[in-house]
Amino acid sequence: MPRSQKISDTAVSFPHTPRKRFGQNFLADRNILKKIAAAAELATTDVVLEIGPGLGHLTRALAESGARVAAVEVDRDLFHTLQREFENTRNVHVLEGDVLQVPPSEWLARAGLEPPYAVVANIPYYITSAILRYLLEADIPPTRIVVLVQREVAQQLVAQPPHANLLGVSVQYYGTPRIVGVVPAGAFHPRPKVDSAIVRVDVSPARSREHAGHFFRVVRAGFGEKRKQLGNALAHGLKLTSARAQWLLARAHIDPTRRAETLALGEWEMLARVWSENFSER
Repeated sequence: MPRSQKISDTAVSFPHTPRKRFGQNFLADRNILKKIAAAAELATTDVVLEIGPGLGHLTRALAESGARVAAVEVDRDLFHTLQREFENTRNVHVLEGDVLQVPPSEWLARAGLEPPYAVVANIPYYITSAILRYLLEADIPPTRIVVLVQREVAQQLVAQPPHANLLGVSVQYYGTPRIVGVVPAGAFHPRPKVDSAIVRVDVSPARSREHAGHFFRVVRAGFGEKRKQLGNALAHGLKLTSARAQWLLARAHIDPTRRAETLALGEWEMLARVWSENFSER
């Protein structure tokens, strides 16, 4: 059996000076670390890709579940520290590098692991969108994602009409996000200016990535000029005449005077389907 590491309820220590260029903010509350790990609902048979393990506090919480963990760290000093920390923990594999430069399945392979897998991470705020896109658009996406993000971003991820947004629609195309809990700024070192939230995304295995290009081209066009009515926004964003944009919306049974933030996911899918069948090759 893998060696497990128990977590007390006391605050963690910080033997490393956080580096701004890596967006490092370390969690200081073990109860929250355990809550993040619990949100992933891990079993001993699960495989986990952890992005940015930092000082390894969350890594230890994941290891305690018995799951096999591939932890990818870009900071070389932290990587060497983590190697020493987990050298005798058989279910943790520490890897060095920029996670975005290699597909998730390749990181797992380097750790001697393979899909299916989950992702758990306290990711730097400035690359939140890039990380989510990297994971959701991967050839082999995770089955679920549990991440710590800015509270405002978390609210965007789960937003519904009439307050929909491009980020939320993009993530909801691939899965179902929900907010698990809020984390106050004081739980981090150094303390950020905003609160955070734990978000879980259950990724849909049936979601077609073949048609994703058409879907996102239409969605980006719709949100490209948010204050405009859809008829005008799509005409500009998809390079259509006003008449064709009106026809497109009529075929999708959508009022051209509506705005992008009022559309439900199914309406975007219908709109993308009509556009791809009639205009995408023109």
